[in-house]
Amino acid sequence: MENKNINRRLFVKSTTISTGALLTIPFSLEAMANSSNNRKIKLALIGCGGRGTGAAVQALRADTDVELVAMADAFSDQLENSLKAISEELNGERIIRVKEKNRYIGFNAYQKAIDLADVVILTTPPGFRPLHFEYAVNNDKHIFMEKPVATDANGVRKVLKAAKLAENKKLNVVVGLQRRYQKSYNTILDLISNGDIGKIVSGQVYWNGAGVWVRKRKPDQTEMEYQMRNWYYFNWLCGDHILEQHIHNIDVANWFIGEYPKSAQGMGGRQVRKGIDHGEIFDHHFVEFTYPSGAVISSQCRHQPGTKFNVSEAFQGTKGNVFTSGNKNCKITDNNGKDVFRYKSEGDESPYQIEHNKLFQSIRSGGVINNAEYAAKSTLSAIMGRMATYTGKEITWEQALNAKQVLVPDNLNWNSIPPVLPDSNGRYSIPKPGITIIT
Repeated sequence: MENKNINRRLFVKSTTISTGALLTIPFSLEAMANSSNNRKIKLALIGCGGRGTGAAVQALRADTDVELVAMADAFSDQLENSLKAISEELNGERIIRVKEKNRYIGFNAYQKAIDLADVVILTTPPGFRPLHFEYAVNNDKHIFMEKPVATDANGVRKVLKAAKLAENKKLNVVVGLQRRYQKSYNTILDLISNGDIGKIVSGQVYWNGAGVWVRKRKPDQTEMEYQMRNWYYFNWLCGDHILEQHIHNIDVANWFIGEYPKSAQGMGGRQVRKGIDHGEIFDHHFVEFTYPSGAVISSQCRHQPGTKFNVSEAFQGTKGNVFTSGNKNCKITDNNGKDVFRYKSEGDESPYQIEHNKLFQSIRSGGVINNAEYAAKSTLSAIMGRMATYTGKEITWEQALNAKQVLVPDNLNWNSIPPVLPDSNGRYSIPKPGITIIT
């Protein structure tokens, strides 16, 4: 998957919160007028955690005439750590200089950073993605943004609206559902489209692992700072791991089937990961997604140490079967289990790098890539699954899309009260299937 040296070194540097936009002349207009345009492209990084740091490195490697001109984050230490990591990773390739005055801190830092750039990287915790995406599109910026693109249906609706505006403005929007840029997955998709397995009737998608980092509360932290540092465990910021992580596998199902689920029902809970620093999210989910074509996909995701690791997808068709995984172990078998096709990697480039290469190539050539709509709909698919596991009810696509629940408050600042608060023992309310109601 991603360059392992970058991943291991950068992802441990944590993730964060911020936003962005631009006031320069839209680069796309110049590029369309002159496809050989060699003008320097100005880049801003919004959200300087591990994923943002890695994405910035990949963007800078995608085009020799890209300059990182601004950075924004909620926390100064995270921004400075990110800048240092980017410089170290690119040492010998180029010199990274971001002026101190262009290093912005705070909830509204994104606006100042975006205003200085042609292209923005949006890699804050996903609860902020709709706000930042709207601002960037309104200000004519090309965009790379990480998945998921929202944590609630309200955010999804905002992203869908902004996606349409981006399309009308001919802005490029690439989303970090990198399997769609991975050679092995695209090879398998071509074979599916060619009818090699017939019609997909069922499948299983998995993201089962030990879990992610935990950031313990410090005595001097406000509740807002604590939640923003430990963002993975709060739904308004993260959306639960069925959304933040398992969206990759759910998106593959949507992509291969060529549809979005019409309904979801399932179960989940907290059996292992239930300490006071584990916020309000579940540690396991199982969802059954039903598609308009009749296909039924079983979805598993688990964050439980000591359990079997499995990040993969499998699909059964009327003529054969598909097996895919991020490590390029992809194949097709007939209905007797005999290999029909097995993908052979030949030094394939990382899909994390490819998505940035494609973005900057499109900008330079005056082309248009816009992943925002399918990213928003796969985000909603995962949210629909979360609604099903939290409530114990069957949830339809229409119910999910039109849900009135708003997880992310407007106009946040350091004095704001977070939307969820702990009790006197430091514990947060946990969804209870059969009792929890989401309208």
